[in-house]
Amino acid sequence: MSRRRSSAALTRALQKVTRSMLRAGQRAAGDMMRRSAKAVAHHRAPSAGKGDWIAGQAVGPAGLRRFHLFRPQGVGKAERLPLLVMLHGCGQTASQFGQSTRMNPVAVRERFLVLYPEQERSANPQGCWNWYDTRSRHADAEAATLMQAIEQVCLLYPVDAEAVAVAGFSAGASMAALLAVRYPTRFRAVAMHAGVPPGRAQSAAGALAAMSGRRHEAGAPLPDNLPPLLVIHGRDDHVVAARNGRDAVEDWAQAVGARAAAPRRVQRGQRLAMTVSDYRCGRRLRARLCEVEGLGHAWSGGDGGQLFSDPRGPDAARLIWRFVAERLREGRPASP
Repeated sequence: MSRRRSSAALTRALQKVTRSMLRAGQRAAGDMMRRSAKAVAHHRAPSAGKGDWIAGQAVGPAGLRRFHLFRPQGVGKAERLPLLVMLHGCGQTASQFGQSTRMNPVAVRERFLVLYPEQERSANPQGCWNWYDTRSRHADAEAATLMQAIEQVCLLYPVDAEAVAVAGFSAGASMAALLAVRYPTRFRAVAMHAGVPPGRAQSAAGALAAMSGRRHEAGAPLPDNLPPLLVIHGRDDHVVAARNGRDAVEDWAQAVGARAAAPRRVQRGQRLAMTVSDYRCGRRLRARLCEVEGLGHAWSGGDGGQLFSDPRGPDAARLIWRFVAERLREGRPASP
């Protein structure tokens, strides 16, 4: 009898603990659902700037890729505006990249459209563009799929198809350079922020070695009709070594026959200083390197509340658009 009473007491205690655990679990699940809903809403929210945040998708050799297009308010159907393609880095989404870079407010002020393609996690678990995977041709398939998205946006929205530029950060910078190499006549300018030069890696192992600055794989020579290149790189970048920025500009300059001018140091107010080196063919600027002192692996002048973003640096969004706008005004160079 005593044993039965003890058993019953134990059963009641277990039931009480179980009910308590269930209630706690429900509360935790509810909290988790609320946090998840908030995160999803934040993920889907348009980046800062007065305009439309338009969702879309394109299908190409690498499969489906989603994107968002930022269109400033008041754009008329008869207008044709420049398009800047922005490629995010690893661990970022299109929306987060827009918030980090603050490119949309620049687009509002200067009147251009911004396309933010987004890498699928099924294609890369970290959300990186597979810029290095040229040996298997996966990188080329992704580049072709991105071109499908660009052509689709040029067809459906008020884009000047002769005024398209591409920029990116980290893995996105390397993919932007690959796009410019594969489709050089399609872009009027390209900007790399903290990326690896094209052709310096053909596998994941090669990419890691190139990022660290240890070694580079020998790639195919670059074409001589490349669009003008802007490189922004932090001198304290310990993820993608600073030598990658210098190598990218020097490779580009050698391909197009540009010569280096004397570097100059530039500092605006309290922002981090940078050393600017220009490479020209005659009077035409064909490549520019901006090495930012004290900047790590982060978007220079970006939103400090976002990952991989440092508000202390020169405003990379403005630097990029100023570089693109100048190239658009001067027109296409004559064929070499």
